[in-house]
Amino acid sequence: MSRAPIGLFYGSSTCYTEIVAEKIRSQMGDGLVDVFNIADTPIIEAEFYPYVILGIPTWDYGELQEDWDEIWDEIDQVNWQNKPVAHFGLGDQIGYPEWFLDALGYLHAKTAKLGAVPCGYWPVAGYQFEASKALIANNTLFVGLALDDENEFGLTDERIAVWCEQLKTEFKL
Repeated sequence: MSRAPIGLFYGSSTCYTEIVAEKIRSQMGDGLVDVFNIADTPIIEAEFYPYVILGIPTWDYGELQEDWDEIWDEIDQVNWQNKPVAHFGLGDQIGYPEWFLDALGYLHAKTAKLGAVPCGYWPVAGYQFEASKALIANNTLFVGLALDDENEFGLTDERIAVWCEQLKTEFKL
């Protein structure tokens, strides 16, 4: 079986994160990304890819999406050491402004602690929220692509396009 250089793993309860994953695959170009739903594919498969993208929505008051919650401990079994990993997250900055993209922050912190090389940081300019666990650099950057399809659906495709070009550079593809 021929593998793409990038493995994209996502969890999705309402299909929005899945749709974003497919848009990222399309934007990155033919043959660069294999896409997996973590409900169907063990996260250990990430080990077989030189580059990894992880997608997670934040639920309710800063909670993990259910599929990620179920495999949370399995993430520790993957060898993330020196592996470039980019993250993207979906959240609702108006409905849950105090917990915007918290799950993205949790996932980034976990993979970074396990030795991953974080990639794909994203500016906070243009977003309106009160707090997030997904912030770094004096709160000027998200730890990955930040999407709010609930309130800013019209910006999603452009944000994905810009982020994918950034990743191609960071992943040296």
